[in-house]
Amino acid sequence: MAKYNITEKKEKEAAYRSLVSPKLMDELEQKINNIIILEKRYKDKDYSAKRLAEDLGTNTRYISAVVNVRFHMNYTSFVNKFRIQEAMSLLVDKRYQELNMEEISDMVGFSNRQSFYASFFKINHMTPRDYKMQHLAQHPSLKDRPKKRGRKPGVKNAPKVTI
Repeated sequence: MAKYNITEKKEKEAAYRSLVSPKLMDELEQKINNIIILEKRYKDKDYSAKRLAEDLGTNTRYISAVVNVRFHMNYTSFVNKFRIQEAMSLLVDKRYQELNMEEISDMVGFSNRQSFYASFFKINHMTPRDYKMQHLAQHPSLKDRPKKRGRKPGVKNAPKVTI
């Protein structure tokens, strides 16, 4: 007897997808790309499909249809893809080596660390930390600087010198 009951995922065609004309779909696709990618609205934690639809003067069903048909994913996956791409850049950038994962996830638009890790793992099949460590192993020059942790020892209780 099989341990897991795995069935093939069926492609279902939502009726509203066919209601969007190809011309309108082209227009919306371009506008969605402009807002999400060029304006970097993916960094906004609160930028939902509903707000995107309001900004474009349409409804969420049309947004959903365009994202599903043209990008082959749902809205959340679409936005998270750009967040993860940006996070990957930040994780290997020397200027951001001092940031922790929570700060990186916040910078790219995730509302919590758990969703950041889940999305990162789904796309890259490794955790953000593993990704960073793997990159550092390939580029040892990035490891040169010691990581700052807390205050310098002895600063709190250092004797005050008066002249």
